[in-house]
Amino acid sequence: MRSSNATFSVSTALLMLFLVGCSDGPTSGETSKHVVPPPDQPAVSNVAKNAPAASPTKPLGPAPEGMVWIPGGTFMMGTSDTRLRDASPLHEVSVDGFWMDKTELTNQEFEKFVKATGYLTVAEKKPDAKDFPDAPAELLVPGSIVFTPPSEKVPLDNHLAWWRYVPGANWRHPEGPDSSIQGRENHPVVHICWDDAVAYAKWAGKRLPTEAEWEYASKGPKGGSTYLWGDDFKPHGQWAANIWQGEFPIKNSEGDGFRRTAPVASYPPNGFGLHDMAGNVWEWCADWYRPNYPSGPQRNPQGPPSSYDPDEPGVLKRVQRGGSFLCTDEYCTSYMPGWRGKGAPDSAATHIGVRCVKSPADPTPKS
Repeated sequence: MRSSNATFSVSTALLMLFLVGCSDGPTSGETSKHVVPPPDQPAVSNVAKNAPAASPTKPLGPAPEGMVWIPGGTFMMGTSDTRLRDASPLHEVSVDGFWMDKTELTNQEFEKFVKATGYLTVAEKKPDAKDFPDAPAELLVPGSIVFTPPSEKVPLDNHLAWWRYVPGANWRHPEGPDSSIQGRENHPVVHICWDDAVAYAKWAGKRLPTEAEWEYASKGPKGGSTYLWGDDFKPHGQWAANIWQGEFPIKNSEGDGFRRTAPVASYPPNGFGLHDMAGNVWEWCADWYRPNYPSGPQRNPQGPPSSYDPDEPGVLKRVQRGGSFLCTDEYCTSYMPGWRGKGAPDSAATHIGVRCVKSPADPTPKS
């Protein structure tokens, strides 16, 4: 199975604008300004020094608005699924308790942040010509990566067949300048890159979850289920997550009622009270991406100290989790427990959002 999330960088996406018609198209990461360490550097996990024992099952104080308490605990991180080589080895991880947003960040919530701060997302800013010396000046315009279904069957090994860099696409205009979020206030905000997610989290007095925290929370208090929502793909004949139905990427039959994103909390929560931990939109994690995990027990792992993606060796990547409305058993099953996504920190897309967490020891932001 392949991943349907856009793993290419903004550099590669911009190349789509002016390399259309070339026989092979852009080479992944060839214009990236990022510098990546060699692939033989070990993926070492930064375990919190002198970390306390896992937090008790009861929260330490009242829950922040819109968040639920995830009690500390121990679980098996990763998967033994041989199709997913970058989620091994399966290893024991313990995390302290933390609060997590019940839902993905919505357009309405992100708009409050923008109004309070005047923040501009990366997709709303003109790309710097110094970072793209080979790009024609007229094509260096604000925009983002938008899912654009082809009109006929295409090879599923070429994701450029359904992704387009669309000038004017951003969180306010998810499909391009002629679209809007009117009527989608309660949908997850999209076209949020990792840098945007960090900026919001800092303003809200929160942070991005570590990959270990995200996976622990997604599996619920019992864990071990075939899917994040249980053992039946369609419990009681009902869709349990906003994923793709139909022939990918040509036609979404909308069997679950949604062509793209769904309003948050449209599906039942997991055992911790979290909605949409599978499907809808990919969610950023704090960790750098590397194609393997450290072996042996870990406690409060913070992820590797550097990034390396063998698919795009010249581009730094951060971890994404949970899959999106584009996931399908025809192409991508990233709604499965343990499956991973990845993306350049400056790369946003029509199916990428965020969910935040907060620990009892996290400082309160200054007003």
